Amino acid sequence: MQSITTIADLRRRVSLWRQAGERIALVPTMGNLHAGHLQLVETARRQANHVVVSIFVNPMQFSDASGGDFEHYPRTFEVDQKKLMESGVDLLFFPAQEEMYPAGFKNVTRVMVPGISDILCGVFRPSHFVGVATVVAKFFNMVQPDVAVFGEKDYQQLLVIRRFTEELCFPVEIIGVPTVREADGLAMSSRNQYLSAEERQRAAALYRTLQTAKERLISGEGDIAAIESDAEKTLREAGFCPEYFTVCRADDLQPATTADTALVILTATWLGETRLIDNIQLRRHGAAPA
Repeated sequence: MQSITTIADLRRRVSLWRQAGERIALVPTMGNLHAGHLQLVETARRQANHVVVSIFVNPMQFSDASGGDFEHYPRTFEVDQKKLMESGVDLLFFPAQEEMYPAGFKNVTRVMVPGISDILCGVFRPSHFVGVATVVAKFFNMVQPDVAVFGEKDYQQLLVIRRFTEELCFPVEIIGVPTVREADGLAMSSRNQYLSAEERQRAAALYRTLQTAKERLISGEGDIAAIESDAEKTLREAGFCPEYFTVCRADDLQPATTADTALVILTATWLGETRLIDNIQLRRHGAAPA
């Protein structure tokens, strides 16, 4: 595996593969890699001749890029590098902030996806999806991959990326990979390490609550508002502080009705000082008319 830090070197390397007619897959990450990330890499390896992984903690995705969550985000490059090498990655792109944003990122050109970016997590993290879309678009232009792989745990993010990829005519196939979970159902996340031992035990209730809501919907229960309300109550009683728990149409994240069949249940919640997100998808058959 080759590790490079400049856009010029990245373009030189991938241009050789492209000239040879070989497929390229991209897996963008912010590092601090876990088994979920490695599953993305494994999926990418099945889709292309060469896999490029980026590690870049993108300041545009954080509400306070001069401190707080951005400064404390775990940086574990040496460990990440070893994991990627063992996973068969061809190229690791590890740029500095100055390489990605040579004139700074405050007034940089931005990619915005209206509607889908300013709901759910977008309400609580107003600049987050602009930062995601902008940096992923930059990576698409740098690498020009045939395929890019993202996790379904960040379901809203995945839809944002699908939308701008289609609307800006990037010739990139977007592949979503199902969430990788711990034995008790907790979605794997770099943020899980912030949980105390006691919080980590309680955290499993998040997935159980999603499963309960899914079972009620599949059984044909039509009062979606009641399902959402009961789930939030359950989480609060378990010590969580939910931002939202909602049932949406899977294709556009608009509020679900009884007539919709392809659904996704999404939640974002705080447990102590740690913000957790998760979702579960389902398909209902024979839904009642709205």
